[in-house]
Amino acid sequence: MELRTDIQYLKGVGEKRARLLAKLGVGDVNALLKLYPRAYEDWRRITPIASAAFGEPCCVKAVVDRKPAEFLIRKGLTLYKTEVTDGESLLNITIFNSKYTAAKLKEGEEYLFFGKITGNLYRREMLSPLIEKAEGGERIRPVYPQTLGLNSRAIERLVATALELTADKLPEILPESVREEYGLMTSRSATRAIHFPEDNETLDTARRTLAFEELLVLQLGLLRLRGRNRAAAGAVLKNDRSGEFFGLLPFKLTGAQRRAVAEAVADMAKPHPMNRLLQGDVGSGKTAVAAALIYCAAKDGLQSALMAPTEILAAQHHRTVSSLFEYAGISTALLTGSTPAAEKKEIKRRLREGTLDLVIGTHALIQKDVAFDNLGLVVTDEQHRFGVAQRTGLSAKGQNPHVLVMSATPIPRTLALIIYGDLDISVLDELPPGRQKTATYTVGGDLRERAYDYVKKHLDAGLQGYIVCPLVEEGETDLAAAESYAEELSAGAFARYPVGLLHGRMKGRDKDRVMAEFAAGSIKLLISTTVIEVGVDVPNAVIMVIENAERFGLSQLHQLRGRIGRGRQKSTCILVSDARNEEARRRLDIMVKTTDGFKIADEDLKLRGPGDFFGARQHGLPELKIANILTDTDILRLTQRAAKDIARADAELVLPENAGLKLAMEALFEEMAGAGAN
Repeated sequence: MELRTDIQYLKGVGEKRARLLAKLGVGDVNALLKLYPRAYEDWRRITPIASAAFGEPCCVKAVVDRKPAEFLIRKGLTLYKTEVTDGESLLNITIFNSKYTAAKLKEGEEYLFFGKITGNLYRREMLSPLIEKAEGGERIRPVYPQTLGLNSRAIERLVATALELTADKLPEILPESVREEYGLMTSRSATRAIHFPEDNETLDTARRTLAFEELLVLQLGLLRLRGRNRAAAGAVLKNDRSGEFFGLLPFKLTGAQRRAVAEAVADMAKPHPMNRLLQGDVGSGKTAVAAALIYCAAKDGLQSALMAPTEILAAQHHRTVSSLFEYAGISTALLTGSTPAAEKKEIKRRLREGTLDLVIGTHALIQKDVAFDNLGLVVTDEQHRFGVAQRTGLSAKGQNPHVLVMSATPIPRTLALIIYGDLDISVLDELPPGRQKTATYTVGGDLRERAYDYVKKHLDAGLQGYIVCPLVEEGETDLAAAESYAEELSAGAFARYPVGLLHGRMKGRDKDRVMAEFAAGSIKLLISTTVIEVGVDVPNAVIMVIENAERFGLSQLHQLRGRIGRGRQKSTCILVSDARNEEARRRLDIMVKTTDGFKIADEDLKLRGPGDFFGARQHGLPELKIANILTDTDILRLTQRAAKDIARADAELVLPENAGLKLAMEALFEEMAGAGAN
């Protein structure tokens, strides 16, 4: 049997079970072997009946006193009861609705019973225990992810069959030299041991081996991506004019901003294109860093393009950057879907002829008829909001231009290394002077009216605010929820104020119109769904109320809160929640205690895990089957070192000892391409 054999053809599966296994992501034999146990039960630790703790899982070895008796309680419920002894004490065993399990118990024979002890000091009982014959049963047992109709024991039997039929077909991933250097097992031994470990030490080594393999292959894949970028010749920056640019600014850059500019300028002076992620919290001054690089490029005769996900954000960038370049002799233009036709034509002509230094726009920049004379720098803002084709389409308009990716979504460094592993990373971890921290409070629904009164106080003072809609209940559309909520507020509590509504089902131009009216001040209160989490600067907006706050991710709450606190005025965010469970309260407390996006992102990652964090799948992040970037940071560091050593000696992985790594990496690239295709 081959590893790629359809799972339905494995002995014991068939069509019905194949459908159940598909729910667990298992389509072939190889995927079954990579369905790693989520936990283990230690059936080697035998507990005497008398000393077993109530309510705790334990394993008891005992002899069946008598054949189980059958009791029909009601239609659909039959109990089978017997008594077992370990020679010192008695234990009552009750089995529910399983004639097959009861029939297996033979009087006078010894078995292992795994479950929780209930009852009292005089009469101990175990309900529905897992049962095995004592002979050969004392071992560590795997516990697998399950689905209705397919339990862990059934999966365990299928895995044992698969290992028996394909053990010699499993490829060896790691070269022997790597295994020896890092104290690891062979792939075949590790796969067997992760499912059926002999002892805890073997289990630990097996897990470490498989996590190392997974992360090493990922690191090599990212090095390959980075190597492709490095191989191409970009437009080399001849002069560092950033100091000159700093002198033009009406404000002083932070140390973090200057450091990021220096890192990027050094990249641009190399004979291969820069590929750098500029990661900074809301309001950390990413645009000024991008402007410094655009200035250097323009003074070196290179054109630049800055792409933003929405027209209103593109217009904001254009206002900010063109004001910085006002006296620098650098020409700028804004190109979006709503730019008048004659103006579009003129902008495109100037780009082709090289008389325009910088164009800022939306995906309109990647239209076929947009051509550059000498595109040297591409900046994309909030890259995760663009599709793969859009992200690469702009760079394709130049001869391997330098690329700067800006993100206001703080990502813990370990996750950033994987999501953006083909990029170098600069972090802006200081806020510019004068930035006010946003005060954050949590209130229950009973104080909602008081919160609304507080919002009105700000509106009456000529300021503006946001109210973020409650998250949608199942079966209700976000459109219906947002519209009914907005109607209720504009007809009730906020009847005296100009109220606007923004939601995800609106057309792009309608969203931009509402945001433009809000930015201009004609809308005083904006009622919105989460579409505002990446939005325009409105320094006059200083108050925000977020309904059902417990139902948002921490990073999303932080992004929403980032819409206020963008001016010199003191800003306030009110989280409305009636949640009582401990985890929800803890998450909201984090929001109250800190405005540091990176601390919040770390907490979010711990609470939600890497799979859910920030919709990681849309980045083309491969699903890690066994490695955990929260707990395996030491292995991640080791694999980064090992990957560099291997790539230095054999960049294309053509040496025979690297054949397994090459195959695994190619399979990973296929998976990453599939995950990032949308």
